[in-house]
Amino acid sequence: MTGSASELERLIERRVTLIHRLDLIAKGAQITYDDGTPVDMASEKARLESEITRLDRKILALQPPAGQA
Repeated sequence: MTGSASELERLIERRVTLIHRLDLIAKGAQITYDDGTPVDMASEKARLESEITRLDRKILALQPPAGQA
């Protein structure tokens, strides 16, 4: 596997993980810091959505043009 192909695979796996986390938040999951302080879930949701958008751009840039593999 070439460097860009492995990078693409890594980014796609990261995106899937973030989407799973968003789904958990939508289902009411709550996260706390190590000290027990609750994480602001609205901010966490916005952060994850922003990261997914960034990953989408990177994934698109790494994909081969249509018709090429």
